[in-house]
Amino acid sequence: MLLEVYFSSDKEVISFCEYLFRYNKQIELHWKTDEDWGNLLQLQYQLPGNKTMDSIAKAMTDVFINHRLTNMIKHIMEEYYYYTNTDEMERILDLTHWIFSGEDDDSLQVRKNKDPNQLLQSLFIANIKNTTTIHYDSIVKFRLKVFKDQLIHYVGLAIDEFKREEDHQAFVNMLREYIAKKEPTYNLIHVLQGSTFSFFKENGKPFSKMELRMLMQKEPLYIVGLDKDELNLAPLVAMAPKKIKIYGDHPSEPKTLTVINVFEEKVEFEAYKNFPFTYYLKNP
Repeated sequence: MLLEVYFSSDKEVISFCEYLFRYNKQIELHWKTDEDWGNLLQLQYQLPGNKTMDSIAKAMTDVFINHRLTNMIKHIMEEYYYYTNTDEMERILDLTHWIFSGEDDDSLQVRKNKDPNQLLQSLFIANIKNTTTIHYDSIVKFRLKVFKDQLIHYVGLAIDEFKREEDHQAFVNMLREYIAKKEPTYNLIHVLQGSTFSFFKENGKPFSKMELRMLMQKEPLYIVGLDKDELNLAPLVAMAPKKIKIYGDHPSEPKTLTVINVFEEKVEFEAYKNFPFTYYLKNP
Protein backbone atom coordinates (compact mmCIF):
# COMPACT_ATOMS: atom_id res chain seq x y z
CA MET A 1 0.00 0.00 0.00
CA LEU A 2 1.21 3.50 -0.80
CA LEU A 3 0.07 6.76 0.78
CA GLU A 4 1.44 10.10 -0.42
CA VAL A 5 1.51 12.92 2.11
CA TYR A 6 2.45 16.52 1.26
CA PHE A 7 3.87 18.89 3.87
CA SER A 8 4.69 22.50 2.99
CA SER A 9 6.79 23.01 6.15
CA ASP A 10 10.25 21.44 6.49
CA LYS A 11 9.99 21.49 10.29
CA GLU A 12 6.66 19.67 10.22
CA VAL A 13 7.84 16.98 7.83
CA ILE A 14 10.91 16.27 10.03
CA SER A 15 8.70 16.09 13.15
CA PHE A 16 6.23 13.81 11.36
CA CYS A 17 9.00 11.36 10.40
CA GLU A 18 10.33 11.31 13.96
CA TYR A 19 6.90 10.67 15.49
CA LEU A 20 5.96 8.07 12.92
CA PHE A 21 9.19 6.16 13.45
CA ARG A 22 8.49 6.23 17.20
CA TYR A 23 5.03 4.70 16.72
CA ASN A 24 5.64 2.33 13.82
CA LYS A 25 8.95 1.04 12.51
CA GLN A 26 7.30 -1.12 9.83
CA ILE A 27 6.37 1.77 7.53
CA GLU A 28 8.84 2.55 4.75
CA LEU A 29 9.43 6.24 4.12
CA HIS A 30 10.58 8.00 0.95
CA TRP A 31 11.05 11.74 1.09
CA LYS A 32 11.13 13.88 -2.04
CA THR A 33 10.76 17.59 -2.59
CA ASP A 34 7.99 18.78 -4.86
CA GLU A 35 8.18 22.11 -6.68
CA ASP A 36 4.56 23.03 -6.08
CA TRP A 37 3.75 21.37 -2.76
CA GLY A 38 7.01 21.39 -0.81
CA ASN A 39 7.77 18.02 0.75
CA LEU A 40 6.32 14.75 -0.53
CA LEU A 41 6.45 11.71 1.73
CA GLN A 42 5.67 8.32 0.26
CA LEU A 43 4.60 5.90 2.96
CA GLN A 44 4.74 2.25 2.03
CA TYR A 45 3.20 -0.42 4.22
CA GLN A 46 1.92 -3.97 3.83
CA LEU A 47 -1.71 -4.06 4.91
CA PRO A 48 -3.97 -1.10 5.50
CA GLY A 49 -4.69 -2.37 9.08
CA ASN A 50 -6.01 -0.03 11.76
CA LYS A 51 -2.67 -0.08 13.54
CA THR A 52 -0.93 1.58 10.60
CA MET A 53 -3.66 4.21 10.22
CA ASP A 54 -3.54 4.87 13.97
CA SER A 55 0.21 5.48 13.98
CA ILE A 56 0.01 7.83 10.94
CA ALA A 57 -2.91 9.76 12.50
CA LYS A 58 -1.10 9.87 15.86
CA ALA A 59 2.03 11.33 14.24
CA MET A 60 -0.10 13.93 12.41
CA THR A 61 -1.82 14.84 15.69
CA ASP A 62 1.56 15.37 17.38
CA VAL A 63 2.73 17.56 14.50
CA PHE A 64 -0.42 19.67 14.84
CA ILE A 65 -0.10 20.07 18.62
CA ASN A 66 3.57 21.03 18.43
CA HIS A 67 3.51 23.24 15.34
CA ARG A 68 -0.05 24.50 14.80
CA LEU A 69 -2.01 24.55 18.04
CA THR A 70 -0.55 27.76 19.52
CA ASN A 71 -1.18 29.70 16.31
CA MET A 72 -4.74 28.42 16.08
CA ILE A 73 -5.38 29.52 19.69
CA LYS A 74 -3.94 32.99 18.95
CA HIS A 75 -6.08 33.26 15.83
CA ILE A 76 -9.20 32.34 17.84
CA MET A 77 -8.36 34.96 20.50
CA GLU A 78 -8.05 37.67 17.84
CA GLU A 79 -10.82 36.67 15.44
CA TYR A 80 -13.50 35.34 17.80
CA TYR A 81 -12.79 37.17 21.08
CA TYR A 82 -11.11 40.36 19.75
CA TYR A 83 -8.05 40.29 22.02
CA THR A 84 -5.05 42.40 20.98
CA ASN A 85 -3.11 42.98 24.22
CA THR A 86 0.03 40.79 24.11
CA ASP A 87 0.29 40.21 27.89
CA GLU A 88 -3.37 39.23 28.20
CA MET A 89 -3.08 36.95 25.17
CA GLU A 90 0.00 35.22 26.63
CA ARG A 91 -1.86 34.45 29.86
CA ILE A 92 -4.98 33.22 28.02
CA LEU A 93 -2.74 31.10 25.78
CA ASP A 94 -1.15 29.47 28.85
CA LEU A 95 -4.57 28.82 30.37
CA THR A 96 -5.89 27.31 27.11
CA HIS A 97 -2.89 24.96 26.92
CA TRP A 98 -3.55 24.01 30.56
CA ILE A 99 -7.22 23.26 29.80
CA PHE A 100 -6.21 21.38 26.64
CA SER A 101 -3.55 19.10 28.06
CA GLY A 102 -3.33 19.55 31.85
CA GLU A 103 -3.41 16.35 33.87
CA ASP A 104 -4.42 17.79 37.25
CA ASP A 105 -7.97 17.36 38.57
CA ASP A 106 -8.95 20.98 37.88
CA SER A 107 -8.08 20.93 34.18
CA LEU A 108 -9.73 17.52 33.73
CA GLN A 109 -12.86 18.91 35.36
CA VAL A 110 -12.87 22.03 33.16
CA ARG A 111 -12.70 19.96 29.98
CA LYS A 112 -15.11 17.39 31.47
CA ASN A 113 -12.56 14.56 31.16
CA LYS A 114 -12.61 14.81 27.37
CA ASP A 115 -9.37 14.20 25.50
CA PRO A 116 -9.03 16.69 22.61
CA ASN A 117 -6.07 14.65 21.31
CA GLN A 118 -8.44 11.75 20.66
CA LEU A 119 -10.84 13.99 18.75
CA LEU A 120 -7.99 15.33 16.61
CA GLN A 121 -6.66 11.84 15.97
CA SER A 122 -10.10 10.55 14.90
CA LEU A 123 -10.41 13.46 12.44
CA PHE A 124 -7.02 12.66 10.91
CA ILE A 125 -7.98 8.97 10.63
CA ALA A 126 -11.21 9.92 8.84
CA ASN A 127 -9.20 12.00 6.36
CA ILE A 128 -6.48 9.48 5.53
CA LYS A 129 -8.69 6.40 5.22
CA ASN A 130 -9.64 5.29 1.72
CA THR A 131 -7.36 7.76 -0.02
CA THR A 132 -3.91 7.62 -1.59
CA THR A 133 -2.89 11.31 -1.55
CA ILE A 134 -3.32 13.89 1.20
CA HIS A 135 -2.16 17.44 1.81
CA TYR A 136 -1.53 18.16 5.48
CA ASP A 137 -2.22 21.88 5.07
CA SER A 138 -5.52 21.17 3.41
CA ILE A 139 -6.72 18.88 6.22
CA VAL A 140 -5.73 21.46 8.85
CA LYS A 141 -7.43 24.28 6.96
CA PHE A 142 -10.67 22.66 5.87
CA ARG A 143 -11.28 19.40 7.73
CA LEU A 144 -10.82 20.15 11.42
CA LYS A 145 -13.94 22.25 12.02
CA VAL A 146 -15.24 20.02 14.84
CA PHE A 147 -11.89 20.30 16.59
CA LYS A 148 -11.68 24.07 16.04
CA ASP A 149 -15.17 24.51 17.53
CA GLN A 150 -13.99 22.58 20.60
CA LEU A 151 -10.91 24.81 20.81
CA ILE A 152 -13.04 27.98 20.55
CA HIS A 153 -14.95 26.67 23.58
CA TYR A 154 -11.68 26.01 25.49
CA VAL A 155 -10.38 29.52 24.71
CA GLY A 156 -13.69 30.90 26.05
CA LEU A 157 -13.21 28.92 29.28
CA ALA A 158 -9.61 30.18 29.51
CA ILE A 159 -10.85 33.78 29.14
CA ASP A 160 -13.37 33.21 31.98
CA GLU A 161 -10.55 31.87 34.17
CA PHE A 162 -8.33 34.83 33.20
CA LYS A 163 -11.06 37.31 34.19
CA ARG A 164 -11.51 35.53 37.52
CA GLU A 165 -7.75 35.78 38.11
CA GLU A 166 -7.82 39.48 37.23
CA ASP A 167 -10.75 40.13 39.60
CA HIS A 168 -9.00 38.18 42.36
CA GLN A 169 -5.78 40.14 41.82
CA ALA A 170 -7.67 43.46 41.94
CA PHE A 171 -9.31 42.29 45.20
CA VAL A 172 -5.91 41.32 46.67
CA ASN A 173 -4.40 44.70 45.68
CA MET A 174 -7.29 46.56 47.29
CA LEU A 175 -6.82 44.60 50.55
CA ARG A 176 -3.07 45.29 50.52
CA GLU A 177 -3.71 49.03 50.17
CA TYR A 178 -6.32 48.93 52.96
CA ILE A 179 -3.95 47.09 55.34
CA ALA A 180 -1.02 49.40 54.49
CA LYS A 181 -3.02 52.38 55.79
CA LYS A 182 -4.10 50.64 59.03
CA GLU A 183 -2.35 50.74 62.38
CA PRO A 184 -1.64 47.13 63.46
CA THR A 185 -3.63 46.14 66.55
CA TYR A 186 -1.59 42.97 67.20
CA ASN A 187 2.10 42.13 66.86
CA LEU A 188 1.64 38.46 66.12
CA ILE A 189 -1.34 36.22 65.32
CA HIS A 190 -1.08 32.42 65.16
CA VAL A 191 -3.39 30.70 62.65
CA LEU A 192 -4.16 27.00 62.50
CA GLN A 193 -5.33 25.47 59.22
CA GLY A 194 -8.65 23.63 59.10
CA SER A 195 -11.96 23.78 57.21
CA THR A 196 -12.05 27.27 58.74
CA PHE A 197 -9.04 28.91 60.34
CA SER A 198 -8.55 28.98 64.12
CA PHE A 199 -6.92 32.14 65.46
CA PHE A 200 -4.67 32.46 68.52
CA LYS A 201 -3.19 35.46 70.33
CA GLU A 202 0.53 35.91 70.90
CA ASN A 203 0.27 34.11 74.27
CA GLY A 204 -1.53 31.18 72.60
CA LYS A 205 -5.02 31.97 73.87
CA PRO A 206 -7.64 31.23 71.20
CA PHE A 207 -9.93 33.94 69.85
CA SER A 208 -13.60 33.10 70.37
CA LYS A 209 -16.02 33.58 67.46
CA MET A 210 -17.60 36.42 69.45
CA GLU A 211 -14.24 38.21 69.79
CA LEU A 212 -13.59 37.84 66.07
CA ARG A 213 -17.02 39.25 65.19
CA MET A 214 -16.51 42.21 67.52
CA LEU A 215 -13.14 42.98 65.94
CA MET A 216 -14.71 42.81 62.49
CA GLN A 217 -17.65 45.02 63.45
CA LYS A 218 -15.26 47.86 64.29
CA GLU A 219 -13.95 47.82 60.72
CA PRO A 220 -15.82 48.92 57.57
CA LEU A 221 -14.86 45.66 55.82
CA TYR A 222 -17.72 46.02 53.33
CA ILE A 223 -15.59 48.74 51.67
CA VAL A 224 -13.12 46.07 50.55
CA GLY A 225 -15.82 43.55 49.65
CA LEU A 226 -15.45 41.28 52.69
CA ASP A 227 -18.58 39.76 54.12
CA LYS A 228 -19.22 39.93 57.87
CA ASP A 229 -19.70 36.14 57.87
CA GLU A 230 -16.32 35.48 56.24
CA LEU A 231 -14.23 34.10 59.11
CA ASN A 232 -10.91 33.26 57.43
CA LEU A 233 -9.48 36.36 55.77
CA ALA A 234 -11.73 39.08 57.26
CA PRO A 235 -10.55 38.71 60.90
CA LEU A 236 -6.92 39.09 59.79
CA VAL A 237 -7.74 42.16 57.70
CA ALA A 238 -9.57 43.66 60.70
CA MET A 239 -6.58 42.96 63.00
CA ALA A 240 -3.87 43.84 60.44
CA PRO A 241 -1.17 42.17 62.57
CA LYS A 242 2.52 42.91 62.10
CA LYS A 243 3.17 39.20 61.71
CA ILE A 244 1.10 36.08 60.97
CA LYS A 245 2.23 32.50 61.57
CA ILE A 246 0.16 29.83 59.82
CA TYR A 247 0.54 26.22 60.94
CA GLY A 248 -0.60 23.27 58.86
CA ASP A 249 0.44 20.64 56.35
CA HIS A 250 -1.02 22.21 53.19
CA PRO A 251 0.95 25.30 52.12
CA SER A 252 -0.88 25.56 48.78
CA GLU A 253 -4.39 25.36 50.28
CA PRO A 254 -6.46 28.21 48.67
CA LYS A 255 -7.38 30.11 51.90
CA THR A 256 -3.74 30.04 52.98
CA LEU A 257 -2.49 31.21 49.59
CA THR A 258 -4.90 34.16 49.68
CA VAL A 259 -3.58 35.23 53.12
CA ILE A 260 0.02 34.90 51.86
CA ASN A 261 -0.92 36.90 48.75
CA VAL A 262 -2.49 39.70 50.77
CA PHE A 263 -0.03 39.95 53.69
CA GLU A 264 3.06 38.88 51.70
CA GLU A 265 6.30 39.03 53.78
CA LYS A 266 4.34 39.33 57.05
CA VAL A 267 3.29 35.66 56.76
CA GLU A 268 5.31 32.63 57.83
CA PHE A 269 4.13 29.07 57.18
CA GLU A 270 5.12 26.23 59.50
CA ALA A 271 4.30 22.55 59.81
CA TYR A 272 1.32 21.64 62.02
CA LYS A 273 3.62 19.79 64.45
CA ASN A 274 5.39 23.10 65.22
CA PHE A 275 2.22 24.68 66.65
CA PRO A 276 3.40 25.79 70.11
CA PHE A 277 0.09 25.93 72.00
CA THR A 278 -1.24 22.38 71.91
CA TYR A 279 -2.53 22.83 75.49
CA TYR A 280 -5.24 25.18 74.17
CA LEU A 281 -6.27 22.66 71.50
CA LYS A 282 -7.12 20.16 74.22
CA ASN A 283 -8.56 22.75 76.61
CA PRO A 284 -10.26 25.48 74.58
